[in-house]
Amino acid sequence: MTSDSNGRPPQPDENPSGIDQPLEPQEDHSSLGRLERVLRRGEFAVTTELNPPDSANPNDVYERAAVFDGWVDAINAVDASGANCHMSSVGICSLLTRMGYAPVLQISCRDKNRIAIQGDVLGAAAMGVANILCLTGDGVQAGDQPGAKPVFDLDSMSLLETVRIMRDESRFLSGRKITSPPNVFLGAAINPFAPPFDFRPHRLAKKIEAGAQFVQSQYCFDVPMFKEYMKRVRDMGLHEKCYIMAGVGPLASAKTARWIRSNVPGIHIPDAVIKRLEGAEKQKEEGKRLCIDIINEVKDIEGVSGIHVMAYRQEEFVAEIVSESDALKGRRPWTREVRYDEPIVAERLEEILNPEEGVTPQEIIEERTS
Repeated sequence: MTSDSNGRPPQPDENPSGIDQPLEPQEDHSSLGRLERVLRRGEFAVTTELNPPDSANPNDVYERAAVFDGWVDAINAVDASGANCHMSSVGICSLLTRMGYAPVLQISCRDKNRIAIQGDVLGAAAMGVANILCLTGDGVQAGDQPGAKPVFDLDSMSLLETVRIMRDESRFLSGRKITSPPNVFLGAAINPFAPPFDFRPHRLAKKIEAGAQFVQSQYCFDVPMFKEYMKRVRDMGLHEKCYIMAGVGPLASAKTARWIRSNVPGIHIPDAVIKRLEGAEKQKEEGKRLCIDIINEVKDIEGVSGIHVMAYRQEEFVAEIVSESDALKGRRPWTREVRYDEPIVAERLEEILNPEEGVTPQEIIEERTS
């Protein structure tokens, strides 16, 4: 096996030239990213979310991403969810691609018009972003700045079509030609748990027609309802046209579950789930166990290609949840490995920047390279 510039063999789905470099093109693949490769190989994929910091410090992103190392195939960079301002999704993706992570750029239609969105797609693709999740977005009234002006120039459906046209037809919506199209894997969100339930599989069909290649669902706390949804999806043959990932996550307590059910639209939490949490001595641990139990049920549903783990403020549980549920089935996703020469580089840099009295940086370099 070919070694990389540091003398170590590359990991699966890693460019030997560097972790920040795109993979070699594959026939019939839309992107040069790892998530698409994992799904197309038929492996059970695991993705998660990085909740953005209220900070301009890149280390705040790297520290949050590090807890997922070796446990997930891709990391969603959340785009101002709940209409609250944080570090931008594009900015987070820029930082993650530098370190070799596989980010999923979330784009919300709430805050930008089609001109800005198309520019972001090109910029993100140029930085190595291989996955884009198209969302309509929450209304501004849901956030902490309700006086903001919403845009909604596009919605999730037309955004999918827009990026698909950019990728497959090498043109903007205006018709102007794109010289190098964005090679991206297109995703969308689904909610099998919101009425009208009979319409939900048909809405998935529309998103697939618009360009969705993978979808991530809203939190699944009602497995029988999700099974019924997947049955209808299979009856329509949609599981053969799109990779479906079930959204899962731990609940911190029964109180939290009740609040979410009452205040967050689109999340369905059955009474039985709340009763289970209320009856537990350690509710947070029981919430994690509940999540693992749900994964063990949904991963065996025909047509489910993976899970999307949403662990808001419980990111430290993601590794345990993935491990104890055996969601990866013995597979180890790509993980960032520290270069063996990094301490040497740091030491030399320190010597160059802070030389001993009477010794110039040039003399240090000449001594080290002689």
